[in-house]
Amino acid sequence: MSALPEPINQLLAALNTLPGIGPRSAERLALHLVQSEAGAVKQLAEAILQARERIRACSICGALTEQIPCTICDDPRRDAALVCVIERPVDIISIERSGTYRGRFHVLGGKISPLNGVEPEDLRIAELEKRLGNEPIQEVILALGTDVEGDATSYYLAKRLATKGIKVTRIAHGLPAGSGLEFADDLTLSHALAGRRELD
Repeated sequence: MSALPEPINQLLAALNTLPGIGPRSAERLALHLVQSEAGAVKQLAEAILQARERIRACSICGALTEQIPCTICDDPRRDAALVCVIERPVDIISIERSGTYRGRFHVLGGKISPLNGVEPEDLRIAELEKRLGNEPIQEVILALGTDVEGDATSYYLAKRLATKGIKVTRIAHGLPAGSGLEFADDLTLSHALAGRRELD
């Protein structure tokens, strides 16, 4: 029998479903929330509801946005010839944070994974092909993970898009900056060697 009142247990269970929140973190958050000022908790609840109601997927790229099209698709300064294909909308944040990419994006919505019931038709591949016909895209950059599903999806897309006469590239996978070889696993070293390029 739990020492906590049932409403706290229900809040704990709800918080525990969030990604990255384990039982201990859920407990700390739940206890903090029930001891906070009612106004602050209502403000948090309202912010969650507002975000859920106002944010949707961009009809062009699939990014999370409040306006359609999103600010990236609507920005004339972005390079319309480049499209970076990613798995999830949050991947855009990581790439944008680097400050080096000025093209556009396309969110697949997952990776091909027959074991999990995800087939090519379950992803936004048809939408990507439609964009290739409607936009001046010259290069598709595949920025998917290096796990088995990411590799399989990248190879599938490269083969499927090759018939469109579009240049298909994949981001290099290698050693993190500031890291030594002794900390790299075999797969990372393999990708680093395969993605080597000539020094200028």
